[in-house]
Amino acid sequence: MSVSIGLGTRQVSSPQPSKARPFLESELIFPLEHWHNHASAIVECPNGDLLVCWFHGSGERQADDVKVEGARKKKGSAKWGPRFTMADTPGYPDTNCTMFIDPEQRLWLLWPTILANEWHTALMKYKISKRYELDGPPVWEVSEVLHLTPGPEFEVAVKEAMDLLESGTGNRPESSGTPTREYIERTRKNASDKLYRRLGWMTRAHPFILNNQRLIVPLYSDGFSFSLMAITDDWGRNWKTSKPLVGRGNIQPSIVKKKDGALFTLMRDNGSAPKRLHQSESRDNGETWSAVSDSDLPNPGSGAEIISLRNGHWVLICNDTERNRNSLAVMISDDEGKSWKWKRHLEYDSPGPEAGQYHYPSIIQARDGTLHATYSYHLNPNRKDVEKDAEGKPKRKAIKHARFNEEWVLAGEK
Repeated sequence: MSVSIGLGTRQVSSPQPSKARPFLESELIFPLEHWHNHASAIVECPNGDLLVCWFHGSGERQADDVKVEGARKKKGSAKWGPRFTMADTPGYPDTNCTMFIDPEQRLWLLWPTILANEWHTALMKYKISKRYELDGPPVWEVSEVLHLTPGPEFEVAVKEAMDLLESGTGNRPESSGTPTREYIERTRKNASDKLYRRLGWMTRAHPFILNNQRLIVPLYSDGFSFSLMAITDDWGRNWKTSKPLVGRGNIQPSIVKKKDGALFTLMRDNGSAPKRLHQSESRDNGETWSAVSDSDLPNPGSGAEIISLRNGHWVLICNDTERNRNSLAVMISDDEGKSWKWKRHLEYDSPGPEAGQYHYPSIIQARDGTLHATYSYHLNPNRKDVEKDAEGKPKRKAIKHARFNEEWVLAGEK
């Protein structure tokens, strides 16, 4: 897999002739503020409106005021409308949210509520709306808990992975510096604990709809430091889970479909160096997955998302470094991820004490063919141009939206 990492190289080759003018437009969805705004997801509504969600509050899992907010950009409008609340469990943090629109044109919002201020206490929830193209927040007709019930095969798969690790042939899926023996014992114990393996699962990237019939919700656990797929074939009436994807700290999966029908996922690296996006493949519609392995794509321990365009090309949006989140890139592959020949940066700060963080991206292709991305836009408080609010706190966090076309990426860095 070949990836150009440098900023100064202009890549002028193109996978196919195009007369479209390259363009990039971007704006903050709301002004910078000191509040924590993070982990957005974007969808295009049937009427052409854009809808974005993210979580907002004084922190993350440790802050009980955290809620899911949203905003709308009406079709043809140059500005985003007022923010509104999408989900708020009083007294609990509501965090890593995502959305999608199902074949019946219903909007789904999925997110974890953190029960005890630790990620491993996450409880997955979802809401469904038919009335979401009005001003303000969606009108929710369905509000449910996504009950996850990993069965005996979960414990077996985890045991096999821990046996390999114990024998010295497996990779340790852990980044905290915990001694290997302690990690093995703890993971085996947690996998056998019914409550522990049913809680702690969280969303990040867009859910994946397979053949307009199967919904696959990519999930991950910071407690286990690996991933799992929630699957429903009747749109939420019944759920089952895939075999867990146990690797070297592989979390926050994003799914794309190959031309031969196989599913492919890239996952954030939550393990030790060298930092790379992890990868796996399923040939049974998401039920089981191949052994998790490193890709050649650098990752600093940050979310990424991969999608397939209607022309068959793949688009990846990610932080393209092994350390820090100061560089946010969009890459294009014309050979289903074997190589990523074209890359361009939405954000880049030179590494250093004033570098910002531009991360946790979400990306879609709209019906007109353009690409829309949203991401956390976090300036470094050490920057001299960062303003302060009335309380003296730096106004440095927002969610940013970028609209561009494939030709802009193919044109390469200037």
